[in-house]
Amino acid sequence: MMKPTRNRPPWRPPPKKPNTGQKEPVGVYCRVRPLSPPDQECCIEVINETTVQLHPPDGCKVTRNGEYKETQYSFKQVFGVLVTQKDLFDDVAKPLVEDLIRGKNGLLFTYGVTGSGKTYTMTGSPGQGGLLPRCLNMIFNSISPFQAKRYVFKTDDRNGIEVQNEVDALLERQKREAQPQVISRTPLSRQRVEPEFADMINIEDHCKVDDVDEDSVYSVFVSYIEIYNNYIYDLLEEVSIDPIKPKPPQSKILREDQNHNMYIAGCTEVEVKTTEEAFDVFWRGQKRRRIANTQLNRESSRSHSVFMIKLAQAPLDADGDNVLQEKEQVTVSQLSLVDLAGSERTNRTKAEGNRLREAGNINQSLMTLRTCIEILRENQMCGTNKMVPYRDSKLTHLFKNYFDGEGKVRMIVCVNPKADDHEESLQVMRFAEMTQEVEVARPVDKPICGLTPGRRYRNQAFKEELTRRLEDRGGPVNGESDDQVVMEMLIQSFPPIPSCELLDANDDQTLPRLIDALEKRRRIRQMMAEEFNNNVTSFRAMLQDLNGLVSAKETIAQGKMSEKERTIMSQKSEMERMEKKIKTLEYKIDILEKTTNIYEEEKRTLQHDLENQNQKLQRQLSDKRRLEARLQGAVNENAMKWEKECERRVAAKQIEMQNKLWVKDEKLKQLKAIVTETKGERPQRPSREKDREREPKTVPPVHARHRRSRSAGAERWVDHKPPGNVETDTVMQPQVPNAIKVVVASEKALAKCDKYMLTHQQLASDGEIETKLIKGDVFRTRGGGQSVQFTDMETLRQGSPPGSSRKRRSSESNQHPQAESTADWTDVETRCSVAVEMRPGSNLGPSYQHHAIPKRRKP
Repeated sequence: MMKPTRNRPPWRPPPKKPNTGQKEPVGVYCRVRPLSPPDQECCIEVINETTVQLHPPDGCKVTRNGEYKETQYSFKQVFGVLVTQKDLFDDVAKPLVEDLIRGKNGLLFTYGVTGSGKTYTMTGSPGQGGLLPRCLNMIFNSISPFQAKRYVFKTDDRNGIEVQNEVDALLERQKREAQPQVISRTPLSRQRVEPEFADMINIEDHCKVDDVDEDSVYSVFVSYIEIYNNYIYDLLEEVSIDPIKPKPPQSKILREDQNHNMYIAGCTEVEVKTTEEAFDVFWRGQKRRRIANTQLNRESSRSHSVFMIKLAQAPLDADGDNVLQEKEQVTVSQLSLVDLAGSERTNRTKAEGNRLREAGNINQSLMTLRTCIEILRENQMCGTNKMVPYRDSKLTHLFKNYFDGEGKVRMIVCVNPKADDHEESLQVMRFAEMTQEVEVARPVDKPICGLTPGRRYRNQAFKEELTRRLEDRGGPVNGESDDQVVMEMLIQSFPPIPSCELLDANDDQTLPRLIDALEKRRRIRQMMAEEFNNNVTSFRAMLQDLNGLVSAKETIAQGKMSEKERTIMSQKSEMERMEKKIKTLEYKIDILEKTTNIYEEEKRTLQHDLENQNQKLQRQLSDKRRLEARLQGAVNENAMKWEKECERRVAAKQIEMQNKLWVKDEKLKQLKAIVTETKGERPQRPSREKDREREPKTVPPVHARHRRSRSAGAERWVDHKPPGNVETDTVMQPQVPNAIKVVVASEKALAKCDKYMLTHQQLASDGEIETKLIKGDVFRTRGGGQSVQFTDMETLRQGSPPGSSRKRRSSESNQHPQAESTADWTDVETRCSVAVEMRPGSNLGPSYQHHAIPKRRKP
């Protein structure tokens, strides 16, 4: 059986975004924070309105040749330490607010290292409101006369705005007011402003947009989220508190709407009507933001915060009375104010545990932002089409539409000129200068609805003129219509008037009937007049009674009001006194905090100096120990060397003296033999020719102890000499013919040979080098490999010959039996033909053997 086909909706291509062909670069501004304390070393200098110069701190050599390297960076505008918050707002954020009211999106974020003044720039301080409260103040100053009633605009779950009529909005208001809300929807104009942020939003300059569309109605929605450890959390979401099992906040999911814009699913959006109400919502979310105390900042932001201002606007109908109910006519624009967490190095913050994990996630998200900017710049400058990794971080994924041309992008780079932040400031400056080269498509203007402009004011003028004319005529239209209805009811209650036509002069019935009817009407009128008078009298009495009761109640109420006013005045005086006391305490707290910061800075400086001194001392001690060990080794080596040299010289001197003594003894023996022999028995000197004829006949003896080495066989050997072997200058050298020489054990070499020889050198006890030849047989294993079984070892050792003293023989009776034979070769020629063999263990003295032809005596 064939499966039934499913009815799938036809595929529709996504709507193409209008491409205006006009692009503008990302606006990058630089703000330099004042030094605290001001006597620190400053590493950043403002050259002009667009250029700053960085120079390394004292003691820091940047280049290899030891010279200082100063770098300059250019921005759209540079704000020095004397620039106020208002000047910064007028140049950076005010154009974004104007675009927001005109239906265009905007993104403004602060970037820099930790402790560089990002949060102060965005939020501000008491008396010095930052960019966020000034943006809210300008928005409500501009649209305040044209705001829609609450709940006329309603957000849906798909990043859209719906329009409701007046009746549905009224029912929604009643429903919301009946439900308990944690985040108050009541305008703060009716409430008392929180003293925590009263000075931040109390902005004296009345800044607003001039060309606001007066034929539209506006409504403002705000939301506040944070990106913590690459998870999105809603700071305005209220979670039921369970004291037994408290639930952690749930992270939100990023989604894409039908227009391919990114939004946060399930994020709380609060409709606000005043600056105070909007900043109150922000302040409640700010208290839930994650901050921590680090070594670099007492209140360091551990997450990226995003405050989103969404402005919905829709045109009025042709009469200028009500909002158009068409959803296509609703324009939604958004301004995102981002306070990025500061990049930090763990070797400076000494972070551990959660702080270390937070720092890693912050640095990773900032690195992803930098990578996206680099790839965008490369694609635009080189014409490539590389994929931008927006999805690697929630921060870049949320704002990818802005870089794709959905609004203006501006960045404020905050830098701290102190010497400790010099390396981080260099990285921030390089990234900021590179960001300026990225171009973003310019957003398009909102479409025109096509209705006649000026509808609102014409409708208001018509109503005012109508009211004025009705007042001139004596009353409103509604009261006059009610009187006419009452008159018609009264006329209908009277008896009808009969016909009054007189067709005949003798008609005597028509007039009597008319007279009777009029008489009845008169009586009814009199009765009604009497009843009216009675009602008026009773009503007047009731009014008098009510007036007396009201007067009594007013008297009581005035007494209570005066008492309440006295209580309020006393409470106000008490509040003023407490506020003065609070300000005094805050001033003292600020002084104590500054003093604490100074002491902490001094403590960190002293600890740093102490650590440096300890490290320097440790290095000196280690250098001293190494020098002592080196000197001790050199002394021992020289001592051993001179000891060996002395032994060698003593042995050589002993051998020399023994040889001299032996020569003298031989000469004495020869002299004695010459003196004692007779003249007839003097031997004749044989000729050299005869001696030479006899020399070949004398064969030197072969020592029986000599044994031929096993290495001289016909087998093939592997001669393994490690690379660390030292070549000796001995006469006897291990030489194996037909051998494969290797420096590292090789399986291929073992497969080709039958014998294996390893040359090993070590230092003997007398300080000389001892060479060992370890020999073995090569066997093939069952697994196809080779194994070596060592069978023999030869040792080659070099040493100095020890010396010995020879006693001189005093008498002829103590001579060796060979004395007579030795007297036959006392001449030089005979002695030169003598071979001397040193016996093992001898002292190179008397124990020697001669192998030569005995000399004949002369006849």
